[in-house]
This record gives sequence, C-alpha cells and structure tokens, in this order.
Amino acid sequence: MKRREFIATAGAALLLPASANAQVADLNDAINKAGRQRMLSQRMAKSYFAEGLGVEPELAGRTLSASMALFDRQLVELKVFSPRPEIKSTYGELESIWSDYKAALVGAKPAKPQAETVLALATKVLALANQGTGQLEKVSGRPVGRLVNVSGRQRMLSQRMAAFYLSASWGVQVAASKAELDKARDEFVAAHALLKNAPEATPAIKAELELADAQFGFFDTALRTLQPGKPDAHHMTNVFTTSERILQVMDGVTGMYSKLS
Repeated sequence: MKRREFIATAGAALLLPASANAQVADLNDAINKAGRQRMLSQRMAKSYFAEGLGVEPELAGRTLSASMALFDRQLVELKVFSPRPEIKSTYGELESIWSDYKAALVGAKPAKPQAETVLALATKVLALANQGTGQLEKVSGRPVGRLVNVSGRQRMLSQRMAAFYLSASWGVQVAASKAELDKARDEFVAAHALLKNAPEATPAIKAELELADAQFGFFDTALRTLQPGKPDAHHMTNVFTTSERILQVMDGVTGMYSKLS
C-alpha cells in the first residue's frame, strides 16, 4: 500500500471513540472496553513518542488526544459497571495511576527526557487495565469471554510493538524496548493463530482475521527495519500508520466476538 493510503487509514482509526457505545451494554462489552483500555495505554505512549520524534506530528497529536478522551470516558463506564468489589477496587487504583500518566502526557511538549517516565507509567496503566480485563473475563466464565479478551489484547500488542519501536529508535531504554518488541511480536502471532482456529470464529470473523494477517505482514517488515538510536522518518511513519490499521481491524474483530451469544 502507498504511504498516503496508510495515513488515510490511520486517520480513520481516530474515529474509534465515536464508534464505541456510550455505556457498558453487557459483560462481553465490558471485557471489550476493559481490553481497549490496555490498548489505549500503549497507543498514548506510541503517539507521544511519534510526536516527539516528529513522525506525522499532527496525526500523532490528534491520536493522543482522542485516546486520552476515550480512556477517560471508558474508565468512568467500567467503574460504574464493575459487578464485584474487587473489580471496582482495580478501577479505583487505575484511576489514580491514570492521573499521573495523564499529567506526564500533557504537562509539556513531548521530549526525550520525559520519555522514560511516559514508558514507565504506560506499563503501570497497562498492568492494572489488564488486571481488570482478566477479572471481568473470570466473571463471564464462558469461552467467548476469553476470545473477546484475546482478540482485544491483539489491539494492545499492535500499539505496544509500535511504541517500543519508536522508543528504541529514539534511543530510550534501547535493550528493554527491543526485548519487549520481540516479545510482543511473538505473542501477537501465537494469539492470532488461536483466534483463527477458535470454533466460535464465524466466516466474517475469519475474513477480518485474514485482513489483519495481511496488514501484519507489512507491519512486521517495517518493525524489522529498527536501528536503535537511529530514527528513520520513512520507517517510523510506516510503523505508526500500519499499527493504526491493525488496530482498526482488530477492534472490529473484538466487537464481533463480543456480540456472540
């Protein structure tokens, strides 16, 4: 695909907040939104790094703002919906860490000295968001609940790979960033195979997973251009925009799984 087409699809992914329901409809929807919080934690870091590196800065800035607004809204919805005290407690803790993360993201123009703080807070927010998603899946106790969780986690992994590619390119925690990128890539591939082979996967879901496969091929090629500490504008743009396209496809797949009875 041409670069301008990737930028167009990335811009379309910014419509993600508008596509979400205004409140939690049921338990599967809760798992979907809880999993989306994991993704947003990494998408915000990715966007911060991209803006700091000058990678599609206007697009990165819009992506960051849209992600923060959606995270805020879904956090309120999940706190209200929480069906058990321990889940409500998790979202209370998440609210506290989110406050710190948000301050780091908007306190000043993205800059390399702040990047390590952003990376650390993104990891803490991810851990609590993942905890909440797992708790909700346990309440579900049904195979489809696990599939909503796994497919939703693919969204997060797409953003996590891009975030660590950009942090390593910027020269931020290079060894750790590269290791986490490789780990996320392996996890994405394994989970994708599980989703494609799940008996609950409908023909429509399988078709979307095939589309995600094709996008991942391009994404993986872009990721393998990494030269730590040597940012390349063309390759970084490809990583940013293809990660948005995979996110868009996998968000749709997660929504399809969440609607299965």
